[in-house]
Amino acid sequence: MYLDPISRLRRFNRAVTREVGALDTSFLGRGRPLGMARVLQLVRPEGTDVAVIRDRLALDSGLTSRFLRSLEREGLIETETDLADRRRRIARLTAKGQAEMAAYEAIGYDRAARLIAKAGTRADEVVAAMDLIATLLNRDHLEIRPADPDAPEALACLQAYFDELIDRVPAATPQMFSLPDPGADRYRPPHGRFFIAWSDDLPVGCVSLRPLDATTAEVKRLWVHASARGQGLARRLMSLIEDEARAMGHRYLKLDTNSVLTEAITLYRNSGWVDIEPYTDPPGDTWMGKAL
Repeated sequence: MYLDPISRLRRFNRAVTREVGALDTSFLGRGRPLGMARVLQLVRPEGTDVAVIRDRLALDSGLTSRFLRSLEREGLIETETDLADRRRRIARLTAKGQAEMAAYEAIGYDRAARLIAKAGTRADEVVAAMDLIATLLNRDHLEIRPADPDAPEALACLQAYFDELIDRVPAATPQMFSLPDPGADRYRPPHGRFFIAWSDDLPVGCVSLRPLDATTAEVKRLWVHASARGQGLARRLMSLIEDEARAMGHRYLKLDTNSVLTEAITLYRNSGWVDIEPYTDPPGDTWMGKAL
C-alpha cells in the first residue's frame, strides 16, 4: 500500500489540509474560514475585478458575493461598479483591510518558517518538492506578463539563469555576467521586450527580445525554473516572444546558445530555428536564426 502513488498523494492531501487549517472556522486565528481569507488576499488596494477573484478561486457567484458582503461588513473592503465598464465590479482593500492582510502575512510567514525548520538539513529538498507540486497544480493558471528588466523579479530570474549557465557551460564564468544589466534599456519598449512567467505570485520563467537592426531582433535569456520544466512553458515563452517580434515589425530573429544546453536546442529546432553563421563571442558556440 505504501508504494501506491494514489494512496501517497491522498496522504499528502490530508496532511496539507490539516497543516494549512483548511477546515478551521478561524483560519490562522483571525476569525474567518480559509475561503474568505483567500478572497481577502486577492483584493488589492488599487482594486481587483471581482470576476478575476471568482475565477482564480473557482468559486460560484453566490459564494463569492457572500464572502465579499461579509468582508464589506467588517470594513475590510469596498466594492463598486467599474465606471469604464459597468458590467464589472471592483473590490478594493480599505486601510483596515490592508492592516488585516499584514497580520495574515506575518502569521503565515512565521508558520511557514517553523515548518521549513522542521526539515532540518533537508530543507532545500523539501522546498524544491513543494515548488514542483505547486507549479504543477498552478499549471493551468500560469500567467506571462511584461516586466521591466531591472525589476526585482526580473533580476531574480536573470541571476538564476546566469547561475545555471555558469554551472553547466564550461566556458561561462561569473565575470561574464553583471546585474543590473547596463544595457537593460534595450529590453524595454519601444526598443525591446521582457516577459516573466508567474505561477501564483512566484516567477518561474522569463524571456526577452532586443533589436539588432531595423528588421532583425535577438531572443535572449530564455529561462524556466526547474519546477516548471516539462510543462510546455519554454515553448509558450518562445511563441510569445516571436509574436511580439512580428508585431514590432521584425522579419528575422537570431539567438546564440551553447551545445551543452541540449533541451533548449531541441526546442529551437522543433520550432523552426536553423543553424546560422556565428555572430557573438563565447560562451555561445551555437547560433540559430528564424524567419518570421
